[in-house]
Amino acid sequence: MSTEFGAADHGYMARALRLAERGLYSTDPNPRVGCVLVRDGAVVGEGFHARAGEPHAEALALAAAGDAAKGATAYVTLEPCAHQGRTPPCAQALVAAGVARVVYAVGDPDPRVAGRGGARLEAAGITVQSGLLAGESERLNVGFLARHRRGRPWLRVKLGASIDGRTALANGKSQWLTSEDARADVQRLRARSSVVLSGAATVDRDDARLSVRDSSLETRGRTPLRVVLDPRLILSPAARLFAERGPVLIITHSTDAAARGRLEAAGAEVEVLPDGAARDLARVLALLAARDANEVLVEAGPRLAGGFISEGLADEFVLYLAPHMLGHDGAPLAMLPMLDDLGDRWEFRYTDVRQVGPDLRLTLVPVIREGA
Repeated sequence: MSTEFGAADHGYMARALRLAERGLYSTDPNPRVGCVLVRDGAVVGEGFHARAGEPHAEALALAAAGDAAKGATAYVTLEPCAHQGRTPPCAQALVAAGVARVVYAVGDPDPRVAGRGGARLEAAGITVQSGLLAGESERLNVGFLARHRRGRPWLRVKLGASIDGRTALANGKSQWLTSEDARADVQRLRARSSVVLSGAATVDRDDARLSVRDSSLETRGRTPLRVVLDPRLILSPAARLFAERGPVLIITHSTDAAARGRLEAAGAEVEVLPDGAARDLARVLALLAARDANEVLVEAGPRLAGGFISEGLADEFVLYLAPHMLGHDGAPLAMLPMLDDLGDRWEFRYTDVRQVGPDLRLTLVPVIREGA
């Protein structure tokens, strides 16, 4: 496949990516995909995937273009699918429409596609190119790609802290440490996630809802699965968590049938894992991947947050720093094992730093050491 692209190619793919972003909060578990059809230097059709089960971006763009699709170039942010799912294969639709060229940003690692889409197009005599603005497409679909490439979701840990690194007072009080602006920003993180995950102690202490309550976000009715790790089933069925719209999954190893029954009566699904497995975070993530979870947002206390960090399962951190100090006896950001050597420290790099209201939002990813 050729990878030579001109300025016009970049512009049309950038447009396709902007279209794909319109499905940021609603396509899960499907990827966010945009498509632009161009013929003789003019856009003749475009579309984006809005929701699982609804037409894909290519199908919508082809419908908008009609006969003008013949001989056009299709710019797609992900390799066109080649399998029959809830919708027909897009690769075949592009062939049937008579497009002359297809440019896609990144290959689809779903084993039902994984190169087959591009191969089907080439077999039909269509010029196929890939890799244009691949990094931007990767960032848009980090969870979908991670789930198919490595078998677990993209794990994003959200933390809020004072500038001296404390998440709560020594007595446990933490509401509200960060600003209303920061909390509104977290709503967007929740809305894009497949799962919002916390521990039972945190949910119980804060009576947390873990829900998306910003009606301005285009979720198209989709709500993330709220997951609570509750090994001993201490969560109260009267928790506000159950008063919100959307599914709740409780993961436990408790065999207390009465406690389980009360939580199920409150509306929860309870998944009982073998003894100790409810604290096996890698196993929990594998379970969520099997449920087609792409992005998991962790909003938890320092023990659970530290567990994901120390086990190397956290892919990204979003840290809101409030311009306050809480003192040395406040709760830490994360509880981590004691180190004897600075060379063993956990290292990160910033990918974004910006002000959100009076707070700073720091986005970081772990530094992967060579040989690790």
